[in-house]
Amino acid sequence: MLVAISVTSVLLVNKARDDSSLVVHTVEVENQLASLLLEIRRAESATRAYLLTSAPHFLAEYQTASANILPAADQLARITNDNPVQVENYTRLRKAIEQRLSEFARGIDRIKNNDVAASVTVLRNGTATEAVQIIAETARNMRAEEDRLFAMRTANADRTQVLASSVTIAGSALVIALAGLSIFLVRRSSRARDEAEENLRDSNLNLETTVDERTADLREANDEIQRFAYIVSHDLRSPLVNIMGFTSELEELRSDIFRRIAALARIQSAVPPSAENATDTAEPELVGPDKQLSEDFTEALSFIKSSIAKMDRLISAILNLTREGRREFEPVRIDTKELIESIVTTVAHQVLEAQAKVQIDALPNIVSDRLALEQIFSNLIDNALKYLKTGVPGEITVRGRTKLGFAIFEIADNGRGIDPKDHQRIFDLFRRAGTQDRPGQGIGLAHVRALVRRLGGTMSVASELHQGSTFTITLPINWPAGNRNTRT
Repeated sequence: MLVAISVTSVLLVNKARDDSSLVVHTVEVENQLASLLLEIRRAESATRAYLLTSAPHFLAEYQTASANILPAADQLARITNDNPVQVENYTRLRKAIEQRLSEFARGIDRIKNNDVAASVTVLRNGTATEAVQIIAETARNMRAEEDRLFAMRTANADRTQVLASSVTIAGSALVIALAGLSIFLVRRSSRARDEAEENLRDSNLNLETTVDERTADLREANDEIQRFAYIVSHDLRSPLVNIMGFTSELEELRSDIFRRIAALARIQSAVPPSAENATDTAEPELVGPDKQLSEDFTEALSFIKSSIAKMDRLISAILNLTREGRREFEPVRIDTKELIESIVTTVAHQVLEAQAKVQIDALPNIVSDRLALEQIFSNLIDNALKYLKTGVPGEITVRGRTKLGFAIFEIADNGRGIDPKDHQRIFDLFRRAGTQDRPGQGIGLAHVRALVRRLGGTMSVASELHQGSTFTITLPINWPAGNRNTRT
């Protein structure tokens, strides 16, 4: 709006200046016309005076006046050439002026030739010639045209000046109004900002209180879960020990049970005991259904013992997780490459058996918990070795880089790979993916991801079946234990 007002004001001021210039131009035309007519009258007066007196100074005055007439006429032509009406009037005026100058010249020549009678006749008829009438009439017409233009241009100039003044006044009023509106809006915005800041402070206080409450609740729930897991794991081990004991007793009683069955079978069949069955410790010779029963009994005991062993391993894993969750992390500066090289050294025999090669590229050093990092990389390298493709030389690469205050580690292999639909499954507790032909409880990657999260990082996997896998771990370069060490 200010720009529009300024532009309009400039345009109106320029228009007013142009209108004023036209008014001045009209005045100049009238003045030039008056000067031309004055020079013609001076020449006419000097000619008459010279006819009457023959005085030389009148002749000199005539010569001066007649010399100024045509230049004055030319000037008049130049300043009126923008008006077709005046151009036409000037054409008539020019012819009449030239005719009148010719009459003056003839009269002067007769005086110089002492033809006084003819000069007097010229003097008497000089005011009634056609040229004099044309000059007078054309001058009136030109003056009338300039008066018309003067009135019109003066009115335009006045109107433009009034309009410019009105725009200037309106613009000034609008500027004042805009300034007042701006002040009002700024003050209202400031009040709104102050209110928003106050509300934000209140919200932050409420949010901090809520977060503290939720954190305390979460910490308490997490501690309760860990206590529950510890108690359950501990309580499960007692009946498991009993089951293991009674299973061992059943296994010891097996021989006695089936010896008695064999004896009963012989009594019923009236067959005397054979020599190899004469001792109490000898395995009885069973036939038919009794033999099948013995085999089923042995197989059942084997299944029970296998399940007990698996249950024992799971309980041990749960106890290890609960102990790890209670451990306080201690951030220290770690030479990551040296750490991983020591891990690779501990699994050197597995590397040789798998005919694999482990390549460790340059790795960034970080501040973190050393034991947690050892568990993370040990598990990932062990998994990479465990799930290599049979008959294919294994290639495992550990590489790293930094970005925006984080260290990014990648453990890549050329092993079996993981079906994309199982990418999330492998991080779930006690869940495994793919062919289950390797030992494990399905707890390793879940434990690794929990450790990574406690260290303030993230973990992801990129893999396709038969195309190898790449596990990516992102950890802060300088990890402050902070709230992460509160086991939330």
